[in-house]
Amino acid sequence: MDSQLFTWEALSAMGGASLLTYLIVQYTKGLIDRFARWLPTDLYAVVIATAILTAAQLAIGADAGDWRVYALALANGFLVAAAAGQMQNKALNPPGNGKGDDKA
Repeated sequence: MDSQLFTWEALSAMGGASLLTYLIVQYTKGLIDRFARWLPTDLYAVVIATAILTAAQLAIGADAGDWRVYALALANGFLVAAAAGQMQNKALNPPGNGKGDDKA
């Protein structure tokens, strides 16, 4: 599996899950905005992150009947979505572009 960019273990961690969440949201938010205008992008990112984390946990052997898997995926989904949002912010406003940079 050394040739894989994403692994189930990587997707169960903050870095992999937030990167995939960022990519999925960026590529699909136009479609979601068209068909579900009531769903804010931030909440959509939480849904995507929760789905990714749940799938990763189940893929690496978590018990599908254990409610704690889903509760933790939801809780961690908020953190992963926030990290993905920061990726979006850095993509739009990269460090060193002169806006709000502190010059020491």
